[in-house]
Amino acid sequence: MAKNIMIQGTMSGVGKSILTAGILRALRQDGYRVAPFKSQNMALNSYVTKDGKEIGRAQALQAFAAGMEPSSDMNPILLKPMGDTTSQVIVNGLPVANMKAADYFKKKTSFIPDIKEAYERLSKEAEIIVIEGAGSPVEINLRENDIVNMGLAEILDAPVLLAGNIDPGGVFAQLLGTINLLSEDERKRVKGLIINKFRGDKALLMPGLEMFKAYSDIPFAGVVPFVTLDLDEEDSVSERLKINNKGSIKDLDDGDALEGHCGLYGEDKSLKISVIRLPFISNYTDFSIFDSMPFVELRYVNEPKGLEGTDLIILPGTKNTISDLKWLKKQRLFDRIKELSYDGTPVIGICGGFQMMGENISDPEGLEGGGATEGLELLPVKTRFFEQKNLRQVQGRVGELTGLFKPLSNEEVKGYEIHMGETISDQDIFPVIASENNLGTYIHGIFDSPEFTQKLFEILYDKKGLKKAIPVMESASVIRERELDKLADVLRENLDFELIYEAIGL
Repeated sequence: MAKNIMIQGTMSGVGKSILTAGILRALRQDGYRVAPFKSQNMALNSYVTKDGKEIGRAQALQAFAAGMEPSSDMNPILLKPMGDTTSQVIVNGLPVANMKAADYFKKKTSFIPDIKEAYERLSKEAEIIVIEGAGSPVEINLRENDIVNMGLAEILDAPVLLAGNIDPGGVFAQLLGTINLLSEDERKRVKGLIINKFRGDKALLMPGLEMFKAYSDIPFAGVVPFVTLDLDEEDSVSERLKINNKGSIKDLDDGDALEGHCGLYGEDKSLKISVIRLPFISNYTDFSIFDSMPFVELRYVNEPKGLEGTDLIILPGTKNTISDLKWLKKQRLFDRIKELSYDGTPVIGICGGFQMMGENISDPEGLEGGGATEGLELLPVKTRFFEQKNLRQVQGRVGELTGLFKPLSNEEVKGYEIHMGETISDQDIFPVIASENNLGTYIHGIFDSPEFTQKLFEILYDKKGLKKAIPVMESASVIRERELDKLADVLRENLDFELIYEAIGL
C-alpha cells in the first residue's frame, strides 16, 4: 500500500490544487513514483482520459506533474453543476445521474466503495499518493458522512497539511478557527500548516508564526509567496474569468497566486479576443494558452459593449447549452454577435458554443428542459440532444475549409470531446466546420496545437492589416512542464520538506 499525505484548506481558493501539483512534482523529482487523488471534485473544467473517462482538469494537471497518464482513479467522483442546486454526477469517469444537492448528500456514502477501489488501484502504481481535499474540513453542517476532507483522511489514514490563504487577510484566524473546529482526533492528523499567497516582506510575518504557538502546537510547514504561473485553475471561481466589458487596464495584483495567470489588458496588444462569459461556461482552460501571448488582449465579456473593437469572438463550452443560448438573447449578445459576424468579425465556437452557432438545437428527451431552440445560424448545422455522452480524445487533420479560415485546411489538431448530442451537417465536421468567417468544433484544447493556432493568428493579423511578425508559439505541454518545474522550485525554497517527508513516514 502506498504512503500518502493530504492537502486540506481553510476554505475554497487557498491554492490546494496547485500546492498538490507542486508537491507531486517535487516528490517525483526526488525519485518517487507519485500519484494525485481527489475523491470528489466539483468543477466545470474537466478532462477526458485516453480511455474516454471524465475527470477534473485539476487532477489531469496533477497527473502531468506526477509524470503519470491521467486516470479516472485519480478523481472517482466529479460533480458538474447544471444550476444552483443540481449537478451531473460522474462516477469512475462516467455520468450516472443528475441529482439535487440534497439527494446527493443522502446518497454520497454509497460511493465510498468506488472511492476505496480507485485509491487501491492507484496504490499499486505509486509509492506516494498526494490527496487533495475540497473546500473546508469544518463545514460543520456537512461533516456527517464526509468523503472528501477529514472523513476521507480517516478512511485512508492520511496525515494532513492545512493551508490558509493570506491574500484576503485573516490567515491566522482562518487557521486557528479551522483547528479549533476539528475534533481532537482530527487535529492529531494535522502535521503542518501552510500560509499561501504571501506578498511583501516575510520578516514582518515571522513574529506572527512564533506568536501562533501560544494557540496551537501544530508547526508551520512554510510560507509560500504569491507567484504568477501559467497553469490551469480549478474552476470558474477564477480571476481569469473576471468580466472586462471595457478592455481597461487590469491590475497585476488582481491575479491569483499559485492559481494561474491572467494576461494584462493594454493598448499595446495587437489582437483583441473576446470570450463570451456564459453563466455555465465550462473548460475555459481552452483559452489558457492565450495568457502566455504578450500580443493578445483576452477579454471575458457578458454584454454587447464588451465586443467593441474585437478581432475574434469565441463562444466557449457550456454545461447547459440551451439555458446559455437563452441568456445570450436576454443579454442582447445573440443579435450583436450575428451583426458582427455579418460585418466580417470572425466567430469561433467550441463544443456548446459550436452547437449555439448552428441553425437550431432540439432536446426531445428533455435533458435540458426539452423543446427546440433557434441558434445563431452562423453555421449550416443542427444539433439534437441524446442522453449518451460523447467522451473521447481526438487527433486528426482539418479538412478542406472555405472562407476566411481556408488557410487552416490540413492543419493537425488534437484534444478531447465532452458533449451531449449529435450535430448534423452536409459537411464533414471532423474535426472542424467553417462557413465564411465562422468556425466550429467539438474539440476542447484545439488552441493547444501550436501550428493550428499560429496559422489562426496569421489569418487574424492579415485581416487586420498587421505587418509585424507573430511570435513563434510554444506548445501547451512545453509551457506546462516549465511552469510545473518553476512551481516545484518555489515550494522547495519555501516549504519544510523534511517535515513533509516525516509526515508521510519516509
